[in-house]
Amino acid sequence: MSTTDNATGAASGAPLLEVDDLHVEFRTREGVAKVLNGVSYYVESGETLSVLGESGSGKSVTAQTVMGILDIPPGKITSGSIRFKGEDLLHATPERRRELRGDTMAMIFQDALSALNPVYTVGFQIGEQLRLRRGMSRKDAQAKAVELLDQVKIPNAKQRVKEFPHQFSGGMRQRAMIAMSLALDPELLIADEPTTALDVTVQAQIMDLLDDLRRERGMGLILITHDLGVVAEVADRIAVMYAGRIVEKADAYSLYRQPGHPYTEGLMQSLPRLDLKGQNLSTIKGLPPNLMNIPSGCPFHPRCHRAVEQCSTHVPEVHELGFGRVSACHFAEELMSRD
Repeated sequence: MSTTDNATGAASGAPLLEVDDLHVEFRTREGVAKVLNGVSYYVESGETLSVLGESGSGKSVTAQTVMGILDIPPGKITSGSIRFKGEDLLHATPERRRELRGDTMAMIFQDALSALNPVYTVGFQIGEQLRLRRGMSRKDAQAKAVELLDQVKIPNAKQRVKEFPHQFSGGMRQRAMIAMSLALDPELLIADEPTTALDVTVQAQIMDLLDDLRRERGMGLILITHDLGVVAEVADRIAVMYAGRIVEKADAYSLYRQPGHPYTEGLMQSLPRLDLKGQNLSTIKGLPPNLMNIPSGCPFHPRCHRAVEQCSTHVPEVHELGFGRVSACHFAEELMSRD
C-alpha cells in the first residue's frame, strides 16, 4: 500500500487498529486447535482497550497476529482482517510488516527477563533499533537510551544504561522493556501481561506509568491481562475473551457496575473485597475448554451457573445492549435488566 493509500485510510475516520472476525488455528500432531474464533475489536488513538480473560483464551495469540509475529506453522490465519489506520495488514508484504513493527506498532512482552538479551547492556539493546532504524551514531543512541530510561522513571539512568538485565529488579526490567518499545515513537503499544510476577505496589507503578505515557504521547494502548483489578483505573473499554471469542465488550465503568455475561460476572465475583473479609472467595467452577474440542453451543455453558439446555445446543448471538455494549449470552438482556 502506498503512502497515499495510508493517508486516505487515516483520513477516512478508520480506527487506529481494527480486528474483524479473526480466526486462527494451530495445527499439531494431536489435532487442530481453534485458538481464535471470530475475534473483533478496535482501538482508537489515545485510548486504552483492555483485553481480559483466563490463560488460553486467545489474548496473546490475537496480539501476536496483529504484530505479525505468530509462528506459522503451527499457526494458520484462516479468515478475518486486521487493519492499521485503514491498511490491511494480513495482505501486506513481510517487508511492510517489519517496517511497521517498532516504528508504528510495538509490543511489551510479559517476561522481561526472557525478552532482554542477557549478554548486552540495557542501553545497547535500546539503542540498537535507533541505530538501525534512525541511523543514529552509537553516542547519540546511547544518549537517547538514557533519555528513555529517564522517561520511564528509572533512577540514575546515566549509570543504569551501562548495566545488564540481570542487574535490574523485575520492576526495573519491565520499565526497561517499556523504554525499548517506545524508542521509535509507536502509535500503538500492546502490553501483554506487563505486571506478571510483580508485587502489588510495583504493579500499580507500572500501570500508572503506561497510562501517563499513553496520555503524553496520544498513542493507542492495548492492555492484555487476566486481572480485573489491574485494569480498573486505566482502561477506557474492556473486551472479555473466552475460548477464542469475545464474549462481552463495554466501557470500563459499565462493565464493573453491571456485567453483561455470566463469565464476566464470575470474574468480578472472584475479586477479593474488603466488605467480605473472612469469607471464602467465589470461583468459576471447572476449567477452560480444550480448544481442540470446544463444547457445542455456548463454550462457557459447562461452567455457567445460568446454563439451560439451550446453552448446550445453540451458539448465542451477539446482543447489542446499547451505548457500545455487546454480550454473547442468551440471557444478556436479563442480566442487564437487574437493578
